[in-house]
Amino acid sequence: MQAKRIIPCLDVDDGRVVKGVKFRGIQDAGDPVELARRYNDDGADELTFLDIGASYKSRSTLLEVVRQVAAEVFIPLCVGGGVRSVEDMRLAMNAGADKVSVCTSALERPALIAEMARAYGSQCVVLSIDAKRAAPQEGKVRWHAFSHGGRLDTGLDAVEWAVRAVELGVGEILLNSIDADGTGGGYDLELTRTVLDAVGVPVIASGGAGTLDQIAGVLMPPDAADDRWGNADAALVASLLHFGKTTIRDIKAYAESKGVVVRW
Repeated sequence: MQAKRIIPCLDVDDGRVVKGVKFRGIQDAGDPVELARRYNDDGADELTFLDIGASYKSRSTLLEVVRQVAAEVFIPLCVGGGVRSVEDMRLAMNAGADKVSVCTSALERPALIAEMARAYGSQCVVLSIDAKRAAPQEGKVRWHAFSHGGRLDTGLDAVEWAVRAVELGVGEILLNSIDADGTGGGYDLELTRTVLDAVGVPVIASGGAGTLDQIAGVLMPPDAADDRWGNADAALVASLLHFGKTTIRDIKAYAESKGVVVRW
């Protein structure tokens, strides 16, 4: 079994890490360079930086943060937010990113995914899907893909969008549950499993981590006796780490005690 990854997520706005609940109620969570250094030392497998600001100033600040972090840490960095072209991707990669994620820009122009994959390879292209439960259709659970930081419902089926994006060249999916984000109530396991069943690329589960058991659960392989499993390839964690409620080493130790293969 391939080892599962624990990935701290740094939502950065104007040079500071922030965190909210269901993409709202944003509050300051610390200095990104200090947090990145801490997570690197504590055993994070990767780091994800997401620019949640919409301004050019915010994006420029984020790239400077990436440069500072890349000079100090030795784990892969994924950078997202405001990437609208291959040139934007080039700037992020030159600043020290190993992978680049896109969300709104890919929804608005899906061809961007293919352009990025041709330029840098699918392994460098991550699709970030902000998914929210929609009204069931013919008794079937559905999720819509949202754009613009979770503010605009595109009406597009999130699972179908994941499949199409992989066909265009996406090498990994960052799956964000808007319903669970920041609540501490646990990941949307049904969403995670549904997308995993539909695509053949790694899926990072995001949104809702509140306990060690929930993190271990979203990474656990199928268990016929227990439906609290997600089988995600990686778990994104933010609030629990930023506010000192746990550490990456504690997360990995607990997950390993539950039978999840982790990296040390």
